[in-house]
Amino acid sequence: MLHREIWGSEVRPATPFRNADAGLILASDGEEKSPMKSVLSAAMVLALLALPGPARAQSTDLLLVLAADVSRSIDETEFALQRKGYSAAVTDPRVLAAIRGGTIGTIAICFVEWSGAGEQYVVADWTVVHDEEDAGGLAAAILAAPRSFIGRTSISGAIDFAMERFAAAQPRASRHIIDVSGDGTNNSGRPVTEARDQALAEGVTINGLAIVNDKPNPGYAFHTQPPGGLPEWYRQNVIGGPGAFLRVVDDFHSFADAMTNKLVSEIAALPPQRRAALLR
Repeated sequence: MLHREIWGSEVRPATPFRNADAGLILASDGEEKSPMKSVLSAAMVLALLALPGPARAQSTDLLLVLAADVSRSIDETEFALQRKGYSAAVTDPRVLAAIRGGTIGTIAICFVEWSGAGEQYVVADWTVVHDEEDAGGLAAAILAAPRSFIGRTSISGAIDFAMERFAAAQPRASRHIIDVSGDGTNNSGRPVTEARDQALAEGVTINGLAIVNDKPNPGYAFHTQPPGGLPEWYRQNVIGGPGAFLRVVDDFHSFADAMTNKLVSEIAALPPQRRAALLR
């Protein structure tokens, strides 16, 4: 296994009263209202409150934005491996077990692809996942979409966009995590540390998956292999918040396994010993 873990004018409402002689409900404007109509109206309100989905805000254990790098340093073969890795990870039995082990037993995932500044796209919007069927639908959406971009690398733009997705989410959770995967440094948009610090100030955790590109294009060498190495650059500039951690992938072929282990760690939010037990 080729990955390792390194460790935020007034209108007054009508006052109804009952006319005992007529058996009708009268509003202060004198309009007669049938008791049956009032009963039916109340029943309709109760029925609406019982509706699932977007009609009501749903509580879940975690809001997770998966933010995938599709910049030009990632070729088509690597892109395909990355997409397949994400789809395999979200449907992995170990990930589903971690989800069902939560207090509520669900999490909500938003899958985003990003490249340069202003280049972010929602591939699969907020999806509440509890079981194999939920996860399978999300995985299919990830695999079916065409590649979103092939530009520069704005990790700061990805973080800012993820924060917007949290604000737009219908599900509600006390834990918010941005999971950033990438194979290079920030070379577009505002400084990544500014975006990171702003997110952390709002209680969001940012975890990282640094992909060490073993066959980089010579023109991208400084970008994909910065001084001190990409993992250290991610540790210093990208990750942060409660329980934040970084995983390192030594090639795209091990992406699926690394992402599976990373998702279990993020979802379970357990100490290292308990995480290790879940991953067996």
